[in-house]
Amino acid sequence: MKNRLLMLAFLLTIAGFGLITAQSNKISFEEYKLDNGLHVILHQDKATPIVTVSVMYHVGSKNENPELTGFAHFFEHLMFEGTENIGRGEYSNYVERAGGTLNANTSQDRTYYYEILPSNQLELGLWLESERMLHAKVDEIGISTQKQVVTEEMKQTVDSRPYGTLMEEITKRAFKEHPYQWRVLGSAEHIFAAKDQDFVDFYKEFYVPNNAVLVLAGDIDIDNAKKMIDKYFSGIPKGQKEIYRPTVVEAPLNGEIRDVIYDNVQLPLVAQAYRTPALGTEDYYALSMLNTLLSDGQSSRIKKSLVDEKQKAIEAGAFALPFEHPSLAVIYALPNMGVSPDDLESTLDAEINKVKTDLISEREFQKLRNKVENAFVNSNVKLEKRAENLATNYTYYKNTDLINTELDKYLAVTREDIKRVANKYLVKDNRVVLHYLPKSQQN
Repeated sequence: MKNRLLMLAFLLTIAGFGLITAQSNKISFEEYKLDNGLHVILHQDKATPIVTVSVMYHVGSKNENPELTGFAHFFEHLMFEGTENIGRGEYSNYVERAGGTLNANTSQDRTYYYEILPSNQLELGLWLESERMLHAKVDEIGISTQKQVVTEEMKQTVDSRPYGTLMEEITKRAFKEHPYQWRVLGSAEHIFAAKDQDFVDFYKEFYVPNNAVLVLAGDIDIDNAKKMIDKYFSGIPKGQKEIYRPTVVEAPLNGEIRDVIYDNVQLPLVAQAYRTPALGTEDYYALSMLNTLLSDGQSSRIKKSLVDEKQKAIEAGAFALPFEHPSLAVIYALPNMGVSPDDLESTLDAEINKVKTDLISEREFQKLRNKVENAFVNSNVKLEKRAENLATNYTYYKNTDLINTELDKYLAVTREDIKRVANKYLVKDNRVVLHYLPKSQQN
């Protein structure tokens, strides 16, 4: 088995090298829908004998009952328990014995599963994914086991990690009505209090073909792949329940929200979170480029100013939360020794004000465009990332071809657009500001 795993790792590596130049060309794909509502996307690339089999379910933490949070992430774990035809704990073993790898992840908006296999194991991947879509083990033993697993993960990745509660503290202040207000991991109390039937109901509502996208990417024969897809998926019944989609529209913040969090940290942290538009909107692309300008790389504006020149911070950066609905952009900094959080925040505000008052230079703008274009191309180099991007583009926008056209939306952004969105969104009345301080400073 080790030899097969080493061979797959080698194939994945050379696949990455071989696709660097290929990505300057259009990514071809074919898509269609089964009668049960399953959307299928096929992308053929015979550069290496591997295939990615993936399924994206349009369910994330925002689809949860406010009294039963954490279910989407819980199912990311539970779906590896096994099925009526796969023994408990054996799911991963099938893939590993075939020389493949597998994983899954959950966000606020979707849950994603994938296997990377030698292409002659395509049928195995389809069988595995159809098994958990049709009759996963959502039973007392698996539920009890995963309750322990996911709550332990909460402790390790959030509760015991410095600044681990940052996003939770931000989102519950930034969103008053929308389900983005709670964390993807959810509440341990909700998970333990939930009944087995609650999990069964969640599975029946969301893990259905009409709420999923199946993507095959790699060394496939299109006609043969279609026959196997029909064999394993066409008989899965369409979901009968109406799938819950939140329609909440958050009111404007209408005023800055500020707070201090005392935590088990050694260094203070200043965080500013600004409300931003959803993925795929016109302003989203301008804000994404603004975010890159401020924080991407050692020469970015925030790092160059706060860390290198003024030496006010030991670290600073920014990131945007890629939500399907209106979202947040977060800017953060950790103060240098002797620098107060208030002083650091004032310096951060001054840097943000520069992009509000002055157009960036043509030279800096061209450098920014080059960086964004390079990042976009690199995001499609790996076969498994291409599969995920294809699935995401259909799931969120019903526009799979964004994989070929979205770069044009970035490159259509002007210097004036960047200045405009900075003035529209990076304003005090549209933000949450948190100062994380060591508990030793609490009165």
